[in-house]
Amino acid sequence: QVQLLESGGGSVQAGGSLRLSCAASGLLPFSRYCMGWFRQAPGKEREGVATIDSDGATSYADSVKGRFTISKDNAKNNLYLQMSRLKPEDTAMYYCAADRRTCSVAGWGDYWGRGTQVTVSS
Repeated sequence: QVQLLESGGGSVQAGGSLRLSCAASGLLPFSRYCMGWFRQAPGKEREGVATIDSDGATSYADSVKGRFTISKDNAKNNLYLQMSRLKPEDTAMYYCAADRRTCSVAGWGDYWGRGTQVTVSS
C-alpha cells in the first residue's frame, strides 16, 4: 500500500524558511518515480511548485525559482522542499505527489499525500 506523509509545515514570518519532508512508503522503487510538490491556497486552484525526476532533473514554478529547492533521498525514500525567503503569497496547503511516468509526461499523479499547512505572515 502506497503512502505519502508530509511534515514540516508551520507558521513563519515573511522572509523566513521552512523545510518540508515527504516520507514515501510502498513506492517500489522510489527512485523511479517523478516526485512533486504542489500547493493549494483557499479559493485557488492547485498549482505545481516543483518536480524532481528519476535522474534528478528539477523543475520549478516561476513564482518559487531561486527561493525553493526540491531534493530527494532515494535511500530513505524521502522527498524534501527547502523553502527560503518565504512570502505571504506562499501560504497554502502543500502536497507531495508521485507519478510513475517521467516528469515530462507526468499525468499528475498516481499517489498523493494529505498535505501540510504553510502559513506565512507579513
